[in-house]
Amino acid sequence: MSRFVDRVAIHVAAGNGGNGCASVHREKFKPLGGPDGGNGGRGGDVVLVVDSSVHTLLDFHYRPHARATNGRQGQGGHREGAAGQDLELRVPEGTVVLSPDGEVLADLVGEGTRLVAARGGRGGLGNAALASRARKAPGFALLGEPGEERDFVLELKSVADVGLIGFPSAGKSSLIAVLSAARPKIADYPFTTLVPNLGVVTAGDKVFTVADVPGLIPGASSGRGLGLDFLRHIERCSVLVHVVDCASEEIDRDPVADIEAIERELAEYTPSLDTDLASRPRVVVLNKIDIPDGRALAEMVEEELRAKGHQVFAVSTASREGLRELTFALAAIVERDRAGREAPEPTRLVLHPTAVDDSGFEVVRDPHDADGFLVRGERPERWVRQTDFNNGEAVGYLADRLARLGVEDELAKKGARPGSAVTIGGVTFDWEPSTPAGVAVTMMSRGEDPRLDRTDRPTAAERKSAKRVRRGIEEPPPGGPGEDGGEAGEARR
Repeated sequence: MSRFVDRVAIHVAAGNGGNGCASVHREKFKPLGGPDGGNGGRGGDVVLVVDSSVHTLLDFHYRPHARATNGRQGQGGHREGAAGQDLELRVPEGTVVLSPDGEVLADLVGEGTRLVAARGGRGGLGNAALASRARKAPGFALLGEPGEERDFVLELKSVADVGLIGFPSAGKSSLIAVLSAARPKIADYPFTTLVPNLGVVTAGDKVFTVADVPGLIPGASSGRGLGLDFLRHIERCSVLVHVVDCASEEIDRDPVADIEAIERELAEYTPSLDTDLASRPRVVVLNKIDIPDGRALAEMVEEELRAKGHQVFAVSTASREGLRELTFALAAIVERDRAGREAPEPTRLVLHPTAVDDSGFEVVRDPHDADGFLVRGERPERWVRQTDFNNGEAVGYLADRLARLGVEDELAKKGARPGSAVTIGGVTFDWEPSTPAGVAVTMMSRGEDPRLDRTDRPTAAERKSAKRVRRGIEEPPPGGPGEDGGEAGEARR
């Protein structure tokens, strides 16, 4: 038996960007061939796409994790790495994308609607793209950027014009079966319908869709029965139809009381979409008038319901009495609702230019370190992620970029001192403002930066350890002052 799933939690991961390549052209009789390392390919995106042939979220129930492919690494000879393939996840029309906290991120309606759920990482630049007058043959390349990883909750809300609501065994499934080509399960016991059914109805030249929601009971909005799980399927409906069983064998059941009980549940239900169920038109269908007792009860309550402002139709799904009038009345209500809706705006390309005075980063105090600082910003954090810290020349290149961006000047304004711990993108550095970053420096050998060879200044960890020794919190390390290491100790002080 197939399962109907209309709510799932998924985890999507885009592909990582490929690393750039550090290569130098070598060919016989061609000395100084120059750098020829290619760029890495970008990682693939994860995209949600509306597909009319998909009707449930069952695939995501069994496979909640999705990952796109990574970009390939660049190669020598100016060969760029291949980009990762985008992963398209097919979802049914009416899927609402929510954050784990319940915030609505997107409402996917319309065949072919696309949403980029996670973006792939950028590919790293090869050393050919990094060459400059200062670095004619860089001995490093940039690493690929990691792809995004995100968690979502997908909810399916049926795209139907008419929603059938009512108590269990009221005849909703029988009604949708005679109005359309839908073939739901029909039986003479409560809660026969366990999943919403959708049918297409034709009334003259008008076509509309009808959704049959599983039976509601008092307390459905707070989780009783099946109503809470499926009330979301009526949020898009233009009209709500109360289907009332006028031939119920329960002697304490009253059609008017049944409608009022359902209305209380609808009032207590909080839709996730920006909709107001109370303002939707209501139609009352008094079902099973083919039974004498049912017809008599329908005639008794019809005037009372009309006095309350409801449009009432007495029908029989067995003899099909009253169905034609009901069909054309529903078509007229749906047509009026469609005419009153605002025409959807065409998709427009929105540009978000960076402000002229936007530095792209900010420097704040580290809440976990009184002498530390945090540098936040999309560009410096991306540069740190793309840096190979095992390569001294790559670290020097990062220092150049940060200096040109103005990070060093801002750190000085915020009160940073030499050796202060500076954290960027989860990586902590010892700030050395005397490093001539941003100026042309002659590189001694590939993969090294002479500015990083200075070791005369103690690091932040060494100064912290010395402070703890002076306070008597810990013993001095071997080789420290007084232990055959006087000169070294004096240098650190």
